[in-house]
Amino acid sequence: MKNGQLIKIFPQDKRKFWESTALLEEEIEELRLRTGKPAIIKSRSNELYPDDNGELTTDIGKAHCVDGAELEAILRHICNYSIYAFEDELRQGFITVPGGHRIGIAGQVVLGEDGRIKTIKHISYMNIRVSHQIRGVADKVMQRLYKNGRLKNTLIISPPGCGKTTLLRDMIRQISDGNIYHKGMCVGLVDERSEIAGEYMGVPQNEVGIRTDVLDACPKSEGMLLLLRSMAPQVIAVDELGDIKDLENLHMAMSCGSSFVATMHGENLEDADRRFGRGRLLKYELFELFIVLDRKDGVPRIKRIYEKEEAYASLGRRDNDTFGYCWPGNMV
Repeated sequence: MKNGQLIKIFPQDKRKFWESTALLEEEIEELRLRTGKPAIIKSRSNELYPDDNGELTTDIGKAHCVDGAELEAILRHICNYSIYAFEDELRQGFITVPGGHRIGIAGQVVLGEDGRIKTIKHISYMNIRVSHQIRGVADKVMQRLYKNGRLKNTLIISPPGCGKTTLLRDMIRQISDGNIYHKGMCVGLVDERSEIAGEYMGVPQNEVGIRTDVLDACPKSEGMLLLLRSMAPQVIAVDELGDIKDLENLHMAMSCGSSFVATMHGENLEDADRRFGRGRLLKYELFELFIVLDRKDGVPRIKRIYEKEEAYASLGRRDNDTFGYCWPGNMV
C-alpha cells in the first residue's frame, strides 16, 4: 500500500487532528464517521476512537462525535471542491481516492424521473475503507490454479473481512505478470466496486498486472460481456458474484474460451450452492477449483482448497475445518 495517502483524504486544516490515526495506516481497515455519533476506527485487532484532540483511545465514552460540517468538508475535499463533477460516483454510493481507498457514503437519496438514483445529498454517514495490497499473498495457491497449460475456473468463497479481495487482487497480478508456473495471460477485470484495482481518474492505484484491462465501476453482468466483445481476455476476473445471472454470464465467457477467477460471500460450499439456487453449481459445473477462506485467531487464512471432483461430491455435507495457510498482515 502507498504510505501517506490516508492523511490526504482529510482537508488540510483537519490533518493535525487525524495525525495519530494516519500513523496506524497499515493497521486500519476502515473509519466509520456518522453525524452526531462517535468516530470509530476499526483496526486489525480492535476498535479505536479519536478523542477531541485526535489522540486514540479504547474508551468510547471519550470519543470525538462527528458533526455534519466535518463530513461535508471531507466530501468537498475528496471531490476537489466540485461535487457536481463527481455526481456519477455519488450516485453509486462511493468515491475512490488516490491510494485506492474507497469512501462509501449514505444519506438522502434523490431519484430521477426514471426512478433511478440521481444523487445522494445531506450525506450523514461515511465509511473510509483503507486499501491494503499485500504482494505475494497468493503465492501458496498459484500452483493449484493451472492444469494442462490453462487456468482453472476458480471461485473464492469467504465471509466478510477474511481477505478475499486482497487474495483476488494478488492472484490477478500474478496471472497477468506471469509466474513460475505459467507465462503471463491477458486478464479482463470487472471492478464493479472499484476495490480491486482501485482506479483513480482512470489509473489503477493497486498493482493488477501488466496484461490486465480494467472496467471500473461497471456492473458485472454488462462488464463481462463488454470485455468479451472488446478485449478478448484469456481470463475474466470479478469480485462478489451475486446470483444466477452472474453464473450464466460466466458460462458464456467459458463458451467463448475465457477462464475466470471470481469471489463470493459465504462460509462454505453449501453457501455457494444456496446463493445460485440449489443444484445449479452441479448443473453448470463451471468451477474447477474452490478456495474457502476464514479467520483463525483473528488472522485471515485459506481454510481449505477443493478440486472440482471433491467439491461437487461434498456438496450437501458439512465443510470440515481443515487448517490451511495463514498469511501475515492486514486483509481487507
